[in-house]
Amino acid sequence: RSKETDAKEVMTLAQFEEPFLTFSRNNNKPSAVHAKRYILRLHLLPFFGAMKLDQIGAKEIERYKQLKQQPDEAQSPKSINNHLAVLRKMLNLAVEYEELDWAPKVKALRQPEHDFEFLDFLEAERLLEAADPKWRCILTLALKTGLRIGELLALKWEDIDLKVGRLVVKRTLWTNLEGTPKGGKRREVPLSRQTVAMLKAHRHLIGPYVFCDERGNHFTHNALQRLVPQTCRRAGLARWVSWHDLRHTFASHLVMKGRSLLEVQQLLGHSTIGMTMRYA
Repeated sequence: RSKETDAKEVMTLAQFEEPFLTFSRNNNKPSAVHAKRYILRLHLLPFFGAMKLDQIGAKEIERYKQLKQQPDEAQSPKSINNHLAVLRKMLNLAVEYEELDWAPKVKALRQPEHDFEFLDFLEAERLLEAADPKWRCILTLALKTGLRIGELLALKWEDIDLKVGRLVVKRTLWTNLEGTPKGGKRREVPLSRQTVAMLKAHRHLIGPYVFCDERGNHFTHNALQRLVPQTCRRAGLARWVSWHDLRHTFASHLVMKGRSLLEVQQLLGHSTIGMTMRYA
């Protein structure tokens, strides 16, 4: 360590929580800040909180990984890696803030690749046929555009060009907060003639949001949380899927139709082609 670092008291992880969350609030989406605060309070602070930042090394990190894999903790490798990602960002920020001279390497756990669920063409058709007419439009848009549920809830009529047949994803909704889409970039998605026709039939003058209640307020995640599995049940499908699985379905159908992974990446708004490669 440098003389300058020795001359001042090194902060504990608990003391560095607020500077870290302030940085996160300034630079991350509200959903990401919420996730980091949750991981800190429930997992990282109980273990590392009293340790000074320069006391957190490879040995302590491996002890944490071992603890979280015990039966009474029952944390999945993916969850533990999410914890480690927050810890890594905190320690790197401490270096940037000159609270540390260097940050230890935080190695993630190996985790198996998980298969993702998607509906085949016939199942997707059955889902839409069985849908309550009130919800058929939002389910169709999810299947035909690959928009995330937050992007669907935040979609406004001004984002859609029914003459040209396209929409622009400009924002997403998390709880009641609107923000930029994941990745921070807007993207354009073409609309099929079937989707354009459905949107024209759905067109209303209640308010700016495409999907809203009778007062013009956008729907919430909680209000629509069970809609997809309930519609799967109505359709008599052998398996029930989630909103995100409809996004997987959109991408899988594109690949099965011969569209390139680069095009799928652009339509989904993935930041790297590696995220899209699973559809190969």
